[in-house]
Amino acid sequence: MEKTRQDAWELVCRYTKSENLRKHMLAVEAAMRAYARRFGEDEELWGIVGLLHDFDYEQHPTLPDHPLKGAEILRAEGWPEEVITAILSHAEGTGVPRTTRLHHALYAVDELTGLITAVALVRPSKDIRDVTLKSIKKKWKDRRFAAGVKREEIEAGARDLGIPLDEHIAFVLQAMQAHAEELGLAGTRSSSAP
Repeated sequence: MEKTRQDAWELVCRYTKSENLRKHMLAVEAAMRAYARRFGEDEELWGIVGLLHDFDYEQHPTLPDHPLKGAEILRAEGWPEEVITAILSHAEGTGVPRTTRLHHALYAVDELTGLITAVALVRPSKDIRDVTLKSIKKKWKDRRFAAGVKREEIEAGARDLGIPLDEHIAFVLQAMQAHAEELGLAGTRSSSAP
């Protein structure tokens, strides 16, 4: 039986209670699907990898338990090795090198989605559609802002993908903006016109 996005979402919901962590995985999924379209790759595969990449993080928040323990669960549930290897490659300390564009993309977008989310949440509107590349770059320079975001990983990920950093940031921002409601980043905009 082939695994589906619905199977992935059910697994995420079974293991992850935090709405913020679920939204992070949805943001990574959105960015991964956008990159799959850009590169002419398998959008379902890339999206599922993005959605599942942190499903075990609540139970195993330290490396290398995350994602090694998650990989054990995925194998037991019959997920393809391609999905498992990609997820293992996104974390340091697993011993799994990033060898494919899928691996590089996951590594490149993971930290960046967190930074973009943080930038959106400090805007007065709390709406990601009001975020610009310029506003992200301004916050990027302030190392105290979203201090847990590993900017050097974002830079390395963009470099390994062969995409200039600013272009990478703008691309992921646009992918997330297209899913503002689902990501809980539609802010305080009124849905009805006066």
